[in-house]
Amino acid sequence: MKALVLSGGSGTRLRPFSYSMPKQLIPIAGKPVLEHVLGNIRDLGVTEVGIVVGAWAREIAAAIGDGSRLGLRVTYIPQDRPLGLAHAVRTARGFLGDDDFVMYLGDVMLPDGVADLAERFRAGRPAAQVVVHRVADPRGFGVVELDAGGAVRRLVEKPRRPRSDLALVGVYFFGPAIHEAVTAVAPGRRGELEITDAIQWLVTRGAKVEAVEYGGYWKDTGQADDVLECNRHLLGGLGGRAVVHPTARVVRSLIEGPAIVGANTVIEDCHLGPGVSIGRDCVLRGTRLSDSIVLDGASIEEVRGMHGSIIGRSAVVRPADRDGMRHRLLVGDNTRIEIPVSI
Repeated sequence: MKALVLSGGSGTRLRPFSYSMPKQLIPIAGKPVLEHVLGNIRDLGVTEVGIVVGAWAREIAAAIGDGSRLGLRVTYIPQDRPLGLAHAVRTARGFLGDDDFVMYLGDVMLPDGVADLAERFRAGRPAAQVVVHRVADPRGFGVVELDAGGAVRRLVEKPRRPRSDLALVGVYFFGPAIHEAVTAVAPGRRGELEITDAIQWLVTRGAKVEAVEYGGYWKDTGQADDVLECNRHLLGGLGGRAVVHPTARVVRSLIEGPAIVGANTVIEDCHLGPGVSIGRDCVLRGTRLSDSIVLDGASIEEVRGMHGSIIGRSAVVRPADRDGMRHRLLVGDNTRIEIPVSI
C-alpha cells in the first residue's frame, strides 16, 4: 500500500496565517499538522508517500524533506491548481501505479490513528473504503448516505440539504479501480473534480464501496478555533506536565501544564498555561498567556491576560502606550482582534 497526502490547498479559512505559510505546517502541540498526518501513515506500515503540493511546495519540502527523518520515502507531486480531490488522484497516477493506497488530507487530525481501518481495508479489499464521522451540521463536508442494510447508497459534496449526518473525515482507502472513476467524472457544480463523484461512479457500477464510522477524535484544522481546540486535546495527553526543551531558558516564571516550550525560547517573568504551545526561538517577557499557540520566532512583552490566541511567526506583541489606555494595531487582511472594553 502507498499513501497520497493532499497538501495543495490555499487555506483561505485559516487566514491571515495562510497568507505566509501553508496551513499544513501550522503547529499543533509543538508539531506541524502535516507531521501528525505522516506519523499516522507510518503507523500503518506504509513508507511510500506521495505529497501533492501547489504554491507552497518549497515550504512543505523544506519542512518534510525526503521523509527519512520520519521513517518514510516522500515523493512530491506538483499540482498546478487545486482542482479537486479526484484531480489530485489523476495527477498522482504515475506515482500510485496499480497499488492500493490511502488518501489522506494534509490538514486533518486523527490522533487516535487509523490502523484498524487500514486492516479492515486490507482484509476486505473493497474498491473504496471511506471513513465517516457523525456531525451536527454536515453541509460543509462530503456526506455519505447509507441504505437500510448499511451499504453506501449515495455520496454528495457539501449538500445544501443533507440527508445524512455522516461526514467524510478526509481519509480514504482505494484500490486501483478508482483511477478509471476519476477519469470518467466531469467537474461538479463547484468547478472541481470531486472525489465523491468518483466514488459514486463506482457505487453506480456495482463496485464494492464501504463506509466505516470513525470513533476516535477527529478535527478538520481549517479554522483558527479548530486549531486551538485540537491543541488543547493533544496537550491533554501530557497529563498536566510542562515539556520544556533543554535549550529553552526559563527565568522567574511559572509554566502551568499541560504546556510545550520549544528550543532556544526565552521565558522571563511570565505565567504561562495551561494549554500553551510555544515554538522555537521565541521571547516572552512579563506575559500571562493561556490556551494559546505561539509560532516560531514570535515576541510577546508585557501583555497580560492573553487567552485563546494564535501568534504568527516572528510576530511582535507589546504595549504601544505605557502611560495611557490607547491601542495601536498593525493588522493585516482577514485578521481578528478581540480587545476587552470596560462597561
